[in-house]
Amino acid sequence: MSAPTENRSTVTEREARQVAEAARERDWHKPSFAKELFLGRFRLDLVHPHPMPAEESVRRGEEFLAKLRAFCEAEIDSARIEREARIPDEVVAGLKELGALGMKIDPKYGGLGLSQLYYNKALALVGSVSPAVGALLSAHQSIGVPQPLKMFGTEEQKEAFLPRCARTDISAFLLTEPDVGSDPARLATTAVPDGDEYVLDGVKLWTTNGVVADLLVVMARVPKSEGHKGGITAFVVEADSEGITVEHRNAFMGLRGIENGVTRFHRVRVPAAHRIGSEGAGLKIALTTLNTGRLSLPAMCAGSGKWCLKIAREWSAEREQWGKPLALHEAVGAKISFIAATTFALEAVLDLSSQMADEDRNDIRIEAALAKLYGSEMAWRMADELVQIRGGRGYETAESLKARGERAVPAEQMLRDLRINRIFEGSTEIMHLLIAREAVDAHLSVAGDLIDPAKSLPEKAKAGAQAGVFYAKWLPKLVAGPGQLPTSYGEFRHGVDLSTHLRYIERTSRRLARATFYGMSRWQGRMETKQGFLGRIVDIGAELFAMSAACVRAERLRTRDEHGREAYQLADAFCRQARIRVEELFGRLWTNTDDLDRKVVKGVLGGAYTWLEEGIVDPSEDGPWIADATPGPSTQSNARRPYGS
Repeated sequence: MSAPTENRSTVTEREARQVAEAARERDWHKPSFAKELFLGRFRLDLVHPHPMPAEESVRRGEEFLAKLRAFCEAEIDSARIEREARIPDEVVAGLKELGALGMKIDPKYGGLGLSQLYYNKALALVGSVSPAVGALLSAHQSIGVPQPLKMFGTEEQKEAFLPRCARTDISAFLLTEPDVGSDPARLATTAVPDGDEYVLDGVKLWTTNGVVADLLVVMARVPKSEGHKGGITAFVVEADSEGITVEHRNAFMGLRGIENGVTRFHRVRVPAAHRIGSEGAGLKIALTTLNTGRLSLPAMCAGSGKWCLKIAREWSAEREQWGKPLALHEAVGAKISFIAATTFALEAVLDLSSQMADEDRNDIRIEAALAKLYGSEMAWRMADELVQIRGGRGYETAESLKARGERAVPAEQMLRDLRINRIFEGSTEIMHLLIAREAVDAHLSVAGDLIDPAKSLPEKAKAGAQAGVFYAKWLPKLVAGPGQLPTSYGEFRHGVDLSTHLRYIERTSRRLARATFYGMSRWQGRMETKQGFLGRIVDIGAELFAMSAACVRAERLRTRDEHGREAYQLADAFCRQARIRVEELFGRLWTNTDDLDRKVVKGVLGGAYTWLEEGIVDPSEDGPWIADATPGPSTQSNARRPYGS
């Protein structure tokens, strides 16, 4: 029997929600295409014509991509990284020399100052040859020290740390703990003020880059006291500080070269000058950093889709079954069509979101979250389909294929490497809830008190009056729109007619908003517990966003004479596939097994079905489900291994 986990912090569901709510950005100072989409307003003008990068940005970006490609082809041995489960020191040294550590850092601090668009193109390129190297660069720049300092750091902090991050130092982001995942209200690591310093104590889990890092961004709870507001707070910490021990280097089913560990802090002294932002602002800093930081994952997912398409094309043309190439069999051809169309759409979502981030005209917090959610789910499906297309060779390792004289195609490795994207930087389930919260923000802002059981009758009455005014204006607009006019979006008719898909998006956006309103009316305060319903609402929105991006990208390529005819074909195929998925999701909004599933789960947890587990042997070894994270000195040797040491 496993030992019970001790020293868990106890936080009520309401307290946890309050912490999360306090950390999210409440105001919308800029327009949001995706937010409008969930409200039933298809604002094509916010994304069309497709935003374009400045010529100088393109020149610098393309120059760097050319150097990076040459380095990847000559210096990165993906098979070696997979075999040895480490990124060689000379590879990291070469990346430093290229300036790859400072792709997003301003040139005045020694960085390259690439746009979000070209940063993501670089990650897609690197991630295609080695997802582990892609993860190293992404964790360092997207969520490590550079991004939060860029957004929230003082000038003194930027001058002290950004030049190091641009050229020499690897950074990591430390939030998760052994008993704290997506619920930060239970964060146990503490930072106790002591004069001009803070003293950190606690344990952090899954610290990507943490094993090799020189600098850390650490989230810790400052106790409330006289002169100290307290709360979750962000700090820049030197990784070689006394009292820091990397107690374990974790190993995973994929990303075998990733340097991810368990880090213990015992009486680690951090100067107050290294605090990022104010006390209590740490979680908001983390979430805001992720608004654009999340785009690094769909970047590598888009690159994976391109690789899957290349291998599927080459293999299915070479392999013959029953007298014709594999690709010409309908069952296989459908998979190839899905991979091609979805790869086009993923790149469209990525490029559109990235360019919107660069222009900074729109609030892209929902778009970035949708890109992460959709990219991670679809890339996994494409890799799974590639393994199926390859058959037994898809399941066989590249090393084994090579040993018996065939092309070493790491399809099974791609499947393993991509699987984590559905979990880290916000699991699919958490992304559903996060996006759903933003999608219904307009409703909650006018009717939140009405459905909050903790509010008084006068507060509910006031909320009811506000809601009445809002819905009296909003609901009639959901009845009709340009999606019902056959002539709408006529500029998207060029051989292939994409206007029909844009009209569908407009009509379906209004249908989605009506479904959301009906759900809120039906469940009111219980709406937040209907995670199955909310997840399907978000998935519909993700499909509509991807369809919009695909159509806009196809038209951009046509006007620039860059494979426009083929782009229209791919956009049409993707939209037709997506529409089938959307209609299935709408059907499942109201016809599902959600209530029955809850009953079954209660039975499982209550032990009603333990008889079903009989007849097996559990190979798991004994031990606690969650490791003890009691603060104190480390009893293990330090596994920290900085590159070049």
